[in-house]
Amino acid sequence: MTLSKYFEQSKGVGVLATTDLAGQVNQAIYARPLFLNKDDEGTCSFVMANRLTHDNVGHNPSASYLFLEEGEGYAGMRLSLVVIEEETDSEKIQTIRRRNNLPISEEDSKYLVHFHIEGVRPLLGNG
Repeated sequence: MTLSKYFEQSKGVGVLATTDLAGQVNQAIYARPLFLNKDDEGTCSFVMANRLTHDNVGHNPSASYLFLEEGEGYAGMRLSLVVIEEETDSEKIQTIRRRNNLPISEEDSKYLVHFHIEGVRPLLGNG
């Protein structure tokens, strides 16, 4: 199964971890990653507000996304990510936000941040 299909079909909770320049770690609950180009499984995106997570990826482009599937046990996925591009086109961001039913408010939807997926691992173990 492709990553885009996995995240379309799976329900659960995601956490995006970032660090600032001093190495201080921040974790934030985030929606599932967006795969805007279905032919590109190596790139995912997140709509971000002007908060600490966005500030951190501006200083340190590396991030980690952990997804815990709903249900019993520990199933899910971990993605190692690196920022490759950021967009601020508010019309495009609002269209993506509404199409994907993202929980972030329209007022807070400021950035569309694209990540290269450096690695994919299962929730448990090294994969």
